[in-house]
Amino acid sequence: MAAMATMVAAGCGGVWCRARQRCARWPGPGSRPFLRAQRAVVCNARGGAVSAGKSGLAPWIPVVGLEIHAQISSNSKLFSGSRVQFAAPPNSLVSFFDASLPGTLPVLNRRCVEAAVMTALALNCRINKKSLFDRKHYFYADLPAGYQITQQRVPIAVNGSLSYSLCIDNKMSQMVTKTVRIKQIQLEQDSGKSLHDDTRSQTFVDLNRAGVGLMELVMEPDMCCGEEAAAAVRELQLILQTLGSSQAVMADYEIQRQIQELGNGGTILNETRAFDSKLGCTVPMRDKEGKQDYRFMPEPNLPPLILYDAKSLPANMNHQQVINIDWIHERLPDLPSVKREKLVEQYGILPEHSFTLLSEDGLAEFFESVVKQTQMKPKKVIGWILNDLLSYLKQHSLTVKESPVSSFLLADLLNLLEKKEISSTAAKRVLAELWKGEGKTPLETVKEHKLELLQDQKELEQICQAVIDGQENEVMAIKAGNRKVLNKLIGLVQKKTQGRSNPVLVKQLLEKKLSE
Repeated sequence: MAAMATMVAAGCGGVWCRARQRCARWPGPGSRPFLRAQRAVVCNARGGAVSAGKSGLAPWIPVVGLEIHAQISSNSKLFSGSRVQFAAPPNSLVSFFDASLPGTLPVLNRRCVEAAVMTALALNCRINKKSLFDRKHYFYADLPAGYQITQQRVPIAVNGSLSYSLCIDNKMSQMVTKTVRIKQIQLEQDSGKSLHDDTRSQTFVDLNRAGVGLMELVMEPDMCCGEEAAAAVRELQLILQTLGSSQAVMADYEIQRQIQELGNGGTILNETRAFDSKLGCTVPMRDKEGKQDYRFMPEPNLPPLILYDAKSLPANMNHQQVINIDWIHERLPDLPSVKREKLVEQYGILPEHSFTLLSEDGLAEFFESVVKQTQMKPKKVIGWILNDLLSYLKQHSLTVKESPVSSFLLADLLNLLEKKEISSTAAKRVLAELWKGEGKTPLETVKEHKLELLQDQKELEQICQAVIDGQENEVMAIKAGNRKVLNKLIGLVQKKTQGRSNPVLVKQLLEKKLSE
């Protein structure tokens, strides 16, 4: 079996994952070497049992566990008052403690502890009211102290779980819910960053990240494919963003590389790997030491971290100097799973639509804002949000907040459609014009391009008759019982009226004339 290997590099201000991932051939019943894999359900061929090649051997079955390092959203670092800021000038945010000057001491950041407790509660973990800090020793150029302060013996939280939903065969309408166990959550400080200049054969060290607060979330190897791992990570990302405990920008990659390596007779090294976005693959960074090589020892400069709940909080204790678990629990926001249930219940949308709304930052709020401002039913609004607005956003690589079409403009447009002042075809054309961001309202756009619904029924009847007269074969097919052909005639009328005709009225007129 393969040993632990790093799977993902960090995005800015976010999260990186280390996959404790093993690939092995599927064993027979009771086979001891791979009993851990039998807890996992084999995924479909796209993500689970992956062929090892033309050798005729049994396929490789991935077993995936993740160690996820989430950067805590905090204004300052874990043990110093240095600011945390992305893309700041190199070495501009470094305190004496971050640089490991002799005699400097760590001071624990309250915000980081609260973020870890909040995350642990959201993931159903048991909070340790007493946790300990340790030194994890290893040498690297961007680790000036020669050790990293972490929690190896008694972390802040243990024994949690994360439920996530997975599409079957990439069909949003077919989803299953699975659960991965959370072994522990621990606080630790980040190291600095090494900048390699290959042209000059030089390496520079930037210590701005040194000491930034991280939450390490360790998942048990309960997943069996990349799709499961990606779904679990995505759900975790939404939870962290909802809590505000981390920005949670992350990526995911590695299974196929290990399968190919093993299939070619190689071995999986115990190493740290980073994701190279230009190459589209992971690359080795450094060998991964065994636990015994880290030479863990208690951190002598930090006392045990003591947390309280409502029952254990002493009466004479200064509430500003302690952390109350119950107080944090009472103020937890609705988690993504609860938000989805509320969206489905309140607006009558499909469950798969609720997943899409929450998968894009700000999209659910945009949808609800449109619903409040329009007369159109939510079930129809959701189509315009997911099929039209979202496709525009993805096409132009924009976020919801960057959309040139506000919720007010879209609601205004849908009101025109609902009041039958324009057709759906015309509405799509208006939306395309609004996307240009020229500051015009939907009504102004309708008048400018003369997209008002055709009100003269006699004129519409003449157009319908002209279409019927020019489509003899289609008319014969309809009269022979093929009603689907009628849609073609409706489309032709729409084309002749430049989308200004009401499809429902057009259908009625065509049916009337065809029955004469």
